[in-house]
Amino acid sequence: ERQLVESGGGLVQAGGSLRLACVASGFSLDDWAIAWFRQAPGKEREGVSSVSTSDGTSYYSDSVKGRFTVSSDNVKNTVYLQMNSLKPEDTAVYSCGATLKPGLKETWTDDSYYFYWGQGTQVTVST
Repeated sequence: ERQLVESGGGLVQAGGSLRLACVASGFSLDDWAIAWFRQAPGKEREGVSSVSTSDGTSYYSDSVKGRFTVSSDNVKNTVYLQMNSLKPEDTAVYSCGATLKPGLKETWTDDSYYFYWGQGTQVTVST
């Protein structure tokens, strides 16, 4: 069974850092694209970042550009999201999704683009 499992969420003060991990099981992440999305209460799910595990090409939303960094470790079958300079507005449930579809640059923020999803991990940033 193909699964994605996120970890690394928690409670952090504004200005702090967290590193989220998205571990794939049942399949190899080689040649897949992985994205991080987040959803805050009462808000729509928002694409945060994505990475192509084949060539490392990555994309970021304007709201996190310069603060978050996505990376992949194909040996560990894991994609990471390093989140620095966290703000209260970053508070949300963060989930990772995986896809093999082409066209990542144009469609990575569309959550219907992804085949598999993890269950999510809560990130709470306090003032």
